[in-house]
Amino acid sequence: MSELTSRERVLRLFRREKIDRIPAFSGMGNVTVHGLEKYGWKFADIHVDAEKMAKMAASTYRLFGFECAVVPFDLGVEAEALGAGVNFYTAHTDILYPTISKKVSDSIKDLNIQVPSNLASAGRLPLAVEALQRLKKDVGNEIVIGGHVLGPYTLAGQLVNLDDLHKTAFKQTDMVRGKLDMIAQVLIEICNIYRKAGADYVSIREMGAGGDILSPRMFKLLIKPPLEKIFSAIESPKILHMCGDTNAIVEMMDSCGADVISVDHKNHVAETRKKLKPETLLFGNLNGYEVLVLGKPEDVDKAVKEAIQGGVNAVWPGCDIWPTVPRANMEALMSAVRKYGKLG
Repeated sequence: MSELTSRERVLRLFRREKIDRIPAFSGMGNVTVHGLEKYGWKFADIHVDAEKMAKMAASTYRLFGFECAVVPFDLGVEAEALGAGVNFYTAHTDILYPTISKKVSDSIKDLNIQVPSNLASAGRLPLAVEALQRLKKDVGNEIVIGGHVLGPYTLAGQLVNLDDLHKTAFKQTDMVRGKLDMIAQVLIEICNIYRKAGADYVSIREMGAGGDILSPRMFKLLIKPPLEKIFSAIESPKILHMCGDTNAIVEMMDSCGADVISVDHKNHVAETRKKLKPETLLFGNLNGYEVLVLGKPEDVDKAVKEAIQGGVNAVWPGCDIWPTVPRANMEALMSAVRKYGKLG
């Protein structure tokens, strides 16, 4: 089979058509300090300027051939649109991701979500939309463009006191599930906004509800219903990502309605693959920090080979790539995918 472009490769994969090799891309943040150095920008700048956001999102592809561009970069966009305060650490020059500085409510019980009448204009959503539009014009013919939102439970943890959320989830599960259902409707709207702006796919990042945090029983009762609501309402390609060891719940994840299940390095991917429906795509499961940042090129090569041998359909970091990833390791990642990813 002749070599495909990165965009053709990924879109064919999403359609479950024949491809020339496994791709390496992401549904999460993948900007690097090397892109910052190229433009001479501070890390804090790229979260509040649409042009900088777009150029940085494309920089990892431009520099290393990584096969996507994804915005936004931080986890505060949805919460900010719903009224939370965000600290951007503008006075700092080092790598500090924006964090929530003011919750919408102290308790999940008192959370009363006031959805802006024009959600697309709330908070930094207009910046993300403009960045997606810029990316579509700049590199949209070469690579896929992605967007991501937090899952309902993870977003709830950004909106209210996290300890209160965890405790109340066990004591008043039905009430909390009702709150998550309202949050899910907001996320559906944001996903549709991103797709209309030019995103080829959207990832739902429910990393705050993984097996390291909630039991399989709580996943079934509390997390699965709002996820099903989201995936039934948004168009494909649609991806569900969860951090931690999710082997115990991966079959329930697979029944939420996503086209793709994304897992991190804690999963035994061969075991995960066996538990998924044959038509479900499995993306993962590189360690985005201990291997990609702290490891050596040979460690990256080994991890890519093991992920492919384990049955992944695309090599994905198990979470955001930490920006200080060495150049040599990004180059090793792409080299290993080309070496081990040939199909048939």
